[in-house]
Amino acid sequence: MKLKQSRFLLIVLGISVLSISCSKKFNQLIKKGTVDQKYNAAIEYYKKADYYKAGVLLEEISPLLKGDSTAERAQFYNAYCNYYQGQFQMSSYMFKTFYATYSNSPFAEEAYYMYAYSMFKDSPPHNLDQTSTLTAIDALQTFINTYPDSKYADNCTKDLKDLRFRLELKAYEKAKLYFKTREPSFLGRSNYKATVVSVDNFRKDFPDSQFNEELSYIQIIAQTELADVSFFLKQRERYNTAISFYEKFIDKYPSSKYLKDLQKFYDKCLKGLENVAKTEKEIEEAKKKAELENSK
Repeated sequence: MKLKQSRFLLIVLGISVLSISCSKKFNQLIKKGTVDQKYNAAIEYYKKADYYKAGVLLEEISPLLKGDSTAERAQFYNAYCNYYQGQFQMSSYMFKTFYATYSNSPFAEEAYYMYAYSMFKDSPPHNLDQTSTLTAIDALQTFINTYPDSKYADNCTKDLKDLRFRLELKAYEKAKLYFKTREPSFLGRSNYKATVVSVDNFRKDFPDSQFNEELSYIQIIAQTELADVSFFLKQRERYNTAISFYEKFIDKYPSSKYLKDLQKFYDKCLKGLENVAKTEKEIEEAKKKAELENSK
């Protein structure tokens, strides 16, 4: 047991000494190394997957390397150093800058792909702001349009589907949230109309979505309830809109699990129209009566 502990301590000590020695060598290189020495060391660090040290050296010497293949390779590897360290915003910027600077480089296609892929990696979950997702979609689509036969094209297509689904899921949850909060608050505000509009927008943006049936269902409910609470003069139009939504729904989803529930809202709309017609008749009769009395 003591022999094993001694061996373990020797190994730990050896690693510590080696680490201190490597750090000392790296610090000396930073302080006193020539540009060529730093470049060669950076490439060696890069090959060993020590992207931090490689990146530090490449970042320092890249402005000093101008007009040759060394400068080109240094910028390309430096972009990858940022990528491998998870600094996707910086790597996307550096790959895009590389492509703009060296558009005829043999690395140009890969650089543009990595710019787009870095944007993809930086894209947030669907429940957060999706501005960067839109930028990533544009970058991936531009790559496919520019390099349709690229070996990276299939990956871009797959990533595009992923990003577009994030937008779809965010829009779906937005519509559901409006529906959940549709009833008037203590301030008198309601989200009936917002629910209806958000579902319309969702269908335009995602016509083939798996969520369209459910959203069409909640749209009918929201439109019916909007008609219920509307001022009398707007009720006829809004009930008829709800009925139109219902008729389109049963045509598109004749076997839907929501049909039984929606029948109640359809009947409610018909009853609402009856009450509107009754009220309109009473108003008309009251007008005629008033006119008759005024003519006496």
